Amino acid sequence: MKIVHIITRMIVGGAQENTLYNCTDLINDHGDDVTLITGPSLGPEGELLNANANPKLNMAVAPSLRRNIHPWHDWQAYRQIKQLLRELQPDIVHTHSAKAGLLGRWAAHRLKIKGIVHTVHGAPFHPYQNPLPRCLFRYCEKFAARRCHKLISVCDAMTNQLVAAKVAPLEKFATIYSGMDISDFIDADSHRASVRHELGFSEDDIVVGKIARLFDLKGHEYLVTAASEIVKANPAVHFLLVGDGILRKQIETQIERARLSEHFHFTGLVPPSQIPRYLGAMDILAHTSLREGLARALPQALLAGRPVVSFDIDGAKEVCISDETGYLIEPRDIAALETAILKLAESKSLREELGNRGQRMCEIMYPHQNMTNQIRTLYEHLLA
Repeated sequence: MKIVHIITRMIVGGAQENTLYNCTDLINDHGDDVTLITGPSLGPEGELLNANANPKLNMAVAPSLRRNIHPWHDWQAYRQIKQLLRELQPDIVHTHSAKAGLLGRWAAHRLKIKGIVHTVHGAPFHPYQNPLPRCLFRYCEKFAARRCHKLISVCDAMTNQLVAAKVAPLEKFATIYSGMDISDFIDADSHRASVRHELGFSEDDIVVGKIARLFDLKGHEYLVTAASEIVKANPAVHFLLVGDGILRKQIETQIERARLSEHFHFTGLVPPSQIPRYLGAMDILAHTSLREGLARALPQALLAGRPVVSFDIDGAKEVCISDETGYLIEPRDIAALETAILKLAESKSLREELGNRGQRMCEIMYPHQNMTNQIRTLYEHLLA
């Protein structure tokens, strides 16, 4: 089968990791001819492909494909993608991310590609946008949805949101959970002693981690606000922020003003291969984003046997189940965030119980081979 994946940027991020696993599995396990079309990986998030590209994966760059809206560049990117698809003549075109999803589906539709698929890693429109861009992005998604044959959601919550927004009817969607190399996360404890020593944590410290880019809507400010009361109640609690981004200085300033600098630790930009190491050093994972399809950090933490505390946003409730795998709380509820973290910090047996339960659940849901096999079957049905 000849397959083309299209994504706006191959930065360090969840959608990009997912796409790379999918491409690699299609080549290694199914013998498919796979090409990945992407724009330049610009930005502070880092380049995912440098050390992770499969030598059998064909790469093509659309130079004008950028994340920011720019009518002339976007028109050029559409023409570049269309020309690449005309040359490649794929059986399947599978798009990811908002910009590549719109332009790629439009180009594939115009070329009458037999199988056109788009994965919704997270809705491009959301309540925190101004009304005008929110309406524009929703219209673009509806336009693009009419120009593909199947939509894949990484969680049921994404399907429900897009159906409610009348992007496409329910029957056009399929939920396929993201994939990852689960063995690396299950083995996270093997890194615990060395990483805690490296970061300056004692074995008695309770480490609450957050894995996210330091960007808008990722919610670091809520964790910092909650930390004041948490540390006051339990001085052994420390916070480990894994990731980097444009808001780092702002977050550091908030921490300094709260006089919490000794309790917060930044790793900076971390390649995906190193995430299991840092999870090994943690005792609890906090997820305080205000929007996200289903953050990979949640199943990754659970695979490592760590309980999770998450705001109830998008697909979080599908893995963060209160009193079973962690605690699900209302977004921006600082008091509830403090209570949940302190409850876990005070009981090692509770952390182990919830973490082990989450690990057993995610071992079934998240192997990347399962994801790719389901997607490959979907392709076959479209081409039948």
